[in-house]
Amino acid sequence: MRKKVISFVLCAMLLALSFPADAQQQATKIPRIGYLATVSLSAISARIEAFRQGLRELGYVEGKNIVIEWRYAEGKADRLPGLAAELVRLKVDVIVTAGAPATRRAKEATVTIPIVMTNDGDPVGTGFVASLARPGGNITGLSTLAPELSGKQLELLKEIVPRLSRVAVLGTSTRPGNAQSLRETELAAGAFGVKLQYLDVLGPKDIETAFRAASKGRAEAVLVLNSPVLISQRTQIADLAVKSRLPAMYYRREYVEDGGLMSYGVNLSDLDRRAATYVDKILKGAKPADLPVEQPTKFEFVINLKTAKQIGLTIPQSVLYRADKVIK
Repeated sequence: MRKKVISFVLCAMLLALSFPADAQQQATKIPRIGYLATVSLSAISARIEAFRQGLRELGYVEGKNIVIEWRYAEGKADRLPGLAAELVRLKVDVIVTAGAPATRRAKEATVTIPIVMTNDGDPVGTGFVASLARPGGNITGLSTLAPELSGKQLELLKEIVPRLSRVAVLGTSTRPGNAQSLRETELAAGAFGVKLQYLDVLGPKDIETAFRAASKGRAEAVLVLNSPVLISQRTQIADLAVKSRLPAMYYRREYVEDGGLMSYGVNLSDLDRRAATYVDKILKGAKPADLPVEQPTKFEFVINLKTAKQIGLTIPQSVLYRADKVIK
């Protein structure tokens, strides 16, 4: 009997000692974030760093008190479903998506793991959220929805090409949000008396064909819409625009840094930095359904004077003064 009592006491002591250990293990559990992108790391390196910076500002250091599972489709959208499923199997605490295609695949992969969009052109129209104010599901984050964007882009093109009447528009019809971007551009074109020639670029092989069609259609400038296909081939697009001597307006500064003429668009790095605040709130217990989707507040205008010189274009001083960055 005495041995049974001693055995019971020892078991009870071991059990009691295990509770603090379990509690400590729970308290020191490191959150795991999944990051899903359509393009390669190099294509969005500045945005990745902005996201990391946002996390650091909130006290999260990758590899120390937070783990990030990076998944990139390298421009091959058909890889996204598998990558999204992989993140779900890893049981990450949050999935961060770098664009609408990634968001859609993450949405299809899980209805329980919170999803934070770093940018989406029309999250309501694509069915990701019920409304911007009350998302209502497991998705929230940031939107690039800015109806005035196309109007400003065409306005700047008109300022550097005063007699502008025909503009070739490059987009990808299969990208969620492309139709809305095109509608907004068409409305702005009507206001400025500009005729548009839409050229669908579904893959890299379509780019040269699009520029030949633009020349044949007597385009006087090019406007490039948001597209994973186009951003992944931005150097080729910038080179073809220069060879065709066509002033080109882009939505991302990366095009201009790689030889494009000018860009006006949402400051995407700012959105990625802000995405970290959503991750922080969710890790602290907030529900995506209750976190309103933010719209952009920061825009940037970048000009490449070297490219302007290559195509024989003089940028008016009034336009240069408004640029956030001028590459000389």
